Amino acid sequence: MLAFLVCIVVPASVSSETIGTVDTVFHMFSRDDDIVVEAFDDPAIPGVTCYLSRARKGGVKGMIGVAEDPSDASIECVRTGDINVPENIRNGKMNGEKVFKKGTSLVFKSMQVVRFYDKKRDVIVYMVYSDRMVEGSPKNSVTVVKVK
Repeated sequence: MLAFLVCIVVPASVSSETIGTVDTVFHMFSRDDDIVVEAFDDPAIPGVTCYLSRARKGGVKGMIGVAEDPSDASIECVRTGDINVPENIRNGKMNGEKVFKKGTSLVFKSMQVVRFYDKKRDVIVYMVYSDRMVEGSPKNSVTVVKVK
């Protein structure tokens, strides 16, 4: 029963596909610091793919998963097919919905992408930002996709 409730309360995470990486800081005996470019499709709006570039910490801590990644990220979303915006998004009731989340530290920090619909301009707005359990970061990036 508890597993069932967790499945209902915790949204399924959207998986991303790594497109490529670029090294930024060399580490002799461990993984380098880098920038990773990932792609994911909006789970509620087929025809939209988002590309996220984000900094990833290397070193020994990065290799074993205990380093905290920087809050720097950029996003670009593009039309990859026909777009049909569902009514619950079109009417604004789903504004701010989390469409992607990636842990960027062992426990307390994550990078998230949220979606808004701008009815006046008929565009979908995506914003990436980083948050923590106690204090997030004001660093963010936005992109828009024209529906028609």
